[in-house]
Amino acid sequence: MARQGMVMALLLVVLAAGCWESVSGAAMLSQLKATLAVTASPTPNQVLHGGEDVITVTWSLNATAGTDAEYKKVKVSLCYAPVSQKGREWRKTHDDLKKDKTCQFKVTEQAYAATGTVEYRIALDIPTATYFVRAYALDASGSQVAYGQTLPGATFDVVSITGVTTSIKVAAAVFSTFSVASLAFFFFIEKRKKNN
Repeated sequence: MARQGMVMALLLVVLAAGCWESVSGAAMLSQLKATLAVTASPTPNQVLHGGEDVITVTWSLNATAGTDAEYKKVKVSLCYAPVSQKGREWRKTHDDLKKDKTCQFKVTEQAYAATGTVEYRIALDIPTATYFVRAYALDASGSQVAYGQTLPGATFDVVSITGVTTSIKVAAAVFSTFSVASLAFFFFIEKRKKNN
């Protein structure tokens, strides 16, 4: 009986420690300071093509932000705009950054500088959607401590490459026609054999 009580108490301590760690270690977007000013080269509502177009992202420390002594790295990502999140749970914004699915496409992660610029060619695997750019300032442990983004006004559209070329469409049409013709021919032959 005493053993069961000790096991139960140990289980409760482990559970409480796990809950405390998850509550205290999770960065919340609403609690981060918006100390980075982020701009991106696409004009609002511009259409970009995967594998072809390049965007230039620039970030700097806001003049009123205070100190950036704890910033060690900056991580820049492409993020789904709210219009591209509707009806798509796998793109939803969540205040807990460990659960957030908004910014799935890393542009860069590099050492922090108060002002920085990066050029990024839109990858071929970026889905067709409307995007904005967000930058996180990271501390020495890699945790997000501040951010900046191009929202609300500076969103742009990305059109992904489908990979279906004209030659593939022609080949599909030829083979489809051949298969239907072959089916009709063999059906005719079988009918003829039955009648004889």
